Amino acid sequence: MKILVTGYTGQLGYDVVQNGLERGFEMIGVGSKDLNITDERLVDQYVKSLRPDAIIHCGAYTAVDKAEDDKENCWKVNVEGTRYLAKAAQEINAKFMYISTDYVFDGLGDKPFVETDPPNPVGYYGLTKYEGEKIVQSHLTEWFIVRISWVFGINGNNFVKTMLRLAEHYDEINVVADQVGSPTYTFHAARLVIDMIQTDKYGIYHATNEGFCSWAEFAKEIFRITGKKVKVNSITTEEYPTRAKRPKNSRLSKKKIIDNGFKALPPWQESLKHFLKNQS
Repeated sequence: MKILVTGYTGQLGYDVVQNGLERGFEMIGVGSKDLNITDERLVDQYVKSLRPDAIIHCGAYTAVDKAEDDKENCWKVNVEGTRYLAKAAQEINAKFMYISTDYVFDGLGDKPFVETDPPNPVGYYGLTKYEGEKIVQSHLTEWFIVRISWVFGINGNNFVKTMLRLAEHYDEINVVADQVGSPTYTFHAARLVIDMIQTDKYGIYHATNEGFCSWAEFAKEIFRITGKKVKVNSITTEEYPTRAKRPKNSRLSKKKIIDNGFKALPPWQESLKHFLKNQS
């Protein structure tokens, strides 16, 4: 199986390529410097010359706060880029998987969102990712949409690396405690993605690690496992203002993964231990 993966320089794209290679697939990973997905002609030419069996579209404009002021570029990447890739996939009859996000939801309530809940993004980044979802569904008759959240992996910046960096300089930090969700360890998510692309069990899936936590709880577990003596002060979202509004409830139900015969991602604490062990 030949699989094209966009966003190879990011966290999930990198691990998807590594997992596929370990399983003996022909993996072609591209970053923005390798393929400008906002250029329709280039995308069309590239995909048709490569003729992959599947495209896993991990590439995205993910600077959530910057997106509020850089709307044109965010739209070009997340919406138009997705459109061009989906069209090209449809023309060569390749399987297509679009990686989406918890930011398509408004974060209201405290129940985990299921795949059939209506999206209602509160920020521009989330809006563009939802528009991308709609494009995939309109251009293709069969597709995968996989929503993830709170991503951490070996290749790129993330919350875990930020906490470890702060621990080098501070013995006390403030972390938001009223945003709750599930971390997604890309090493384990990549395994699920490769499992999924080999099937015809199409549809929308939520694919995060098992269990829920707040950012403050996540930080405390990072310091507990690494033995860092850092005091975590729990603060509210309002006490830590950001340019883009964040959903307070990012809980995603992963029941559909199990119902369709896929292996659930491990508890987030277990994945965090694995990540930290491989960091050191």
